[in-house]
Amino acid sequence: MFNINLYIDPSVMSYMIQAIAGIVIAAGAVVAVFVRKAKKKVSNKLGIDENRNKEVESDDILGEPEENLKNG
Repeated sequence: MFNINLYIDPSVMSYMIQAIAGIVIAAGAVVAVFVRKAKKKVSNKLGIDENRNKEVESDDILGEPEENLKNG
C-alpha cells in the first residue's frame, strides 16, 4: 500500500544519541536535586542533624606569616 523509503544520515543518528544522552543526564541531575531537597526537609522535620558525627578540621596555618606569603 505505502512504499516509503527513509534514509537517516549517520551524523543525524550521532546527534540524536547525544541529545538523548543529554536529556537523560539532565533529568538525573534534576532528580538528584529534588531528592536532596526532600531529604533535607524530612531531616529538618524529624530533627535529625546530618552533621552530628562529622569531624571538622581546623584551618591552622603553620609557620611564620612571612614564609607563607613568600611561598604562595
